[in-house]
Amino acid sequence: MIVDIHTHTFPDGLAARTVDKLQSMSHTKPFVDGTTANLIKSMELSGVDRSVVLPVATNARQVPHVNDASIALNERGEETGVLSFGCMHPEFSDWKAELARLSGARVRGIKLHPVYQAVPFDDARYLRILDRCAELGLLVLLHAGRDVGFPGAPDYVSPEIIARAARQTDGATLICAHMGGWRQWDDVERFLPQTGVLIDTSFSLGAMTPNGDGYYQTPESLALLGAEQFLRIVRAFGAKRVLFGTDSPWGGQREGLAQLRALALSPEELAAILGGNAQRLLGL
Repeated sequence: MIVDIHTHTFPDGLAARTVDKLQSMSHTKPFVDGTTANLIKSMELSGVDRSVVLPVATNARQVPHVNDASIALNERGEETGVLSFGCMHPEFSDWKAELARLSGARVRGIKLHPVYQAVPFDDARYLRILDRCAELGLLVLLHAGRDVGFPGAPDYVSPEIIARAARQTDGATLICAHMGGWRQWDDVERFLPQTGVLIDTSFSLGAMTPNGDGYYQTPESLALLGAEQFLRIVRAFGAKRVLFGTDSPWGGQREGLAQLRALALSPEELAAILGGNAQRLLGL
């Protein structure tokens, strides 16, 4: 089974406008149109068996409505292969009950995005969410590092901050996106392997795909992780702590699989990363 632990879709009526806005912010090209139907087509073409959608609450008011949509998406998950995590915002007042509602609806985890939410990840409001997720058995997938759409934002979720937060939580399963910290990979190697966090591979290997507006002027400005450092991080964490993700629509599933299969990974490492680890965590 191949599992993409990190994808995004949007309601059909909002997908085109949302993807246009995000590609304008990031100056990168989407691989699919941001709809669930197009993600399913991508899965069929690439051989991905399950995709996990990660919704983001950019303000506290959105939380219950976004989670309603996540629960509805999961009701068709056996049919479509598309599952959804819930969302949470650090300023949402009824966080404890809302997390229990997600757990009761058999949602397997939540997505947190400190850059969009403009709160440092070691803030007490996040730490209480992590502890509650640990109590309920909810996974936490975290945007980690800088964000391509917010180039001047503070370091709300650097590897050092993640390590500090991880030391203060009691048993939460934390998956740090983008190989532990987007474009902060030297600090990932310094601060995170010795913690218990997991990482996903999304939007981290090779280079970004520009949208053609001329923002990126050189190959260096598009560069992400090279193969050598990528493999070094995998080995520092161990393949059992690494999960395949694409950040679809911003990464292609077929392309992401080809990139990983071209690396000097053992068959056992590749099997764990592409699906074995996610199967275990998600109970698939």
